[in-house]
Amino acid sequence: MLPSQSNVNISFFQPPAFLMIGIPGLEAVHGWISIPFSCMYTIALTGNCLILLAVRRTPSLHQPMYYFLSMLALTDVGLTLSTLPTTLAVLWFDHSLITFNACLVQLFFLHSFSVVESSVLLAMSFDRFVAISKPLRYAAVLTNTVITRIGLIIVARATVFLFPVPFLLKRLNFCPGKILLSHSFCFHADVMKKACADITINIIYGLYVVLSTVGVDSLLIVLSYTLILHTVMGLASLRERIRALNTCISHILAVLVFYIPVIGVSVIHRFGRHLPHIVHALIAYVYLVVPPVLNPIIYSVKSKPIREAMLRVLRGKGQG
Repeated sequence: MLPSQSNVNISFFQPPAFLMIGIPGLEAVHGWISIPFSCMYTIALTGNCLILLAVRRTPSLHQPMYYFLSMLALTDVGLTLSTLPTTLAVLWFDHSLITFNACLVQLFFLHSFSVVESSVLLAMSFDRFVAISKPLRYAAVLTNTVITRIGLIIVARATVFLFPVPFLLKRLNFCPGKILLSHSFCFHADVMKKACADITINIIYGLYVVLSTVGVDSLLIVLSYTLILHTVMGLASLRERIRALNTCISHILAVLVFYIPVIGVSVIHRFGRHLPHIVHALIAYVYLVVPPVLNPIIYSVKSKPIREAMLRVLRGKGQG
């Protein structure tokens, strides 16, 4: 009885650690590559923290639209911090090891913040729909209590959907020789492919999560803008139409910045298996690093109240 139990234990293998890589084929110039990455991470953290401080310190920005923008900024900070430690460790210090459990924790937070970002973008589209379609009821519909509940639902939704993922990976038997990851962070699709076991459940659940969160959100965002466009076309003057649509431009750009890389990652992982590894790596970096960098830039350029509030924060002044 004991020998058979011993054999079972030996046959089940989980690597103590995985090896991460930076940009495949460009290891010799990781030091130089780290410069733009460091700049992007700095811009992402600084820009999003400035938005959070600007909204908090400016009473005139205590409105639903800016509360949702704060949620987006906070999510982008979380998404940035999910990949920053391991990415810069690989690029700066050539430190490639990440323990198995740390890898599971990282991928949980990385994918959770991605789902949260998708949900926040959906909430922001609902905000724009109410503001344009029912302007007189805007303040009554989106009260502080409603916004708080939306925020809690967003966090709960991401947690419930992503909580099983680490445990589904932890049950797998991994191959001793397959510990090299394709990125400088842990990605669910990447980690599960290192297993020497049937990963059908992982694939099905991963697809279910993507379709139930990002997939549903994208469809509802399209529906929201269809209804917004229908309302705008019913406005009397061209000036009113332009002014109404102009309030949506920042959000539309944020949606494109997030969903275009998401589509790119999905297509590459499913149909681009024969593409060079560097293509997979670059698409993943664009998906995770670029939105947190661009969102503060988009809103500071397109929204005058946000831009002025951010400048006041930088000057150390309160509400002017």
